[in-house]
Amino acid sequence: MNTITLTLPYPISANRYWASRVVKIKGKQMPMLYVTAEAKAFKASVLLLARACGVIAPITGRVHVDVKLFPHRPLDWQKRQRMCGAAWDDTVQCIDIDNANKVLLDSLKDIVIDDDKWVRKLTAERMEPDGEARVVVTVTAIATAQPQLGLL
Repeated sequence: MNTITLTLPYPISANRYWASRVVKIKGKQMPMLYVTAEAKAFKASVLLLARACGVIAPITGRVHVDVKLFPHRPLDWQKRQRMCGAAWDDTVQCIDIDNANKVLLDSLKDIVIDDDKWVRKLTAERMEPDGEARVVVTVTAIATAQPQLGLL
């Protein structure tokens, strides 16, 4: 089975991934949505890290994407742990998982996966901070079963 696992920088927020502005087209004011320079830089870093890990072509077809999001561990984590116990990491600032997923899937497009339309299974988990902020993404090809092939 074809699997790619990458450790990537902590993703930017979807709020910083896209921006909008109003442009004049044929005399009409029209809103335009575009990918920010920060988003382009994030995608460029995904490309560099993927190439460094030996990824030369995206996985084609259906995929399962597993996301492990590690927020930055604050310097006062031990104090938080004493005060809050096992739930101390609930006090740590972290990007919303759904925002992280959209940004990651767009950044993986044409590098690790052909397109996010091929994502058939998506799992995501916020992990306990253990140091530097990062995201570990595992992309696994999904074999396409053809149960009705015998009916033809």
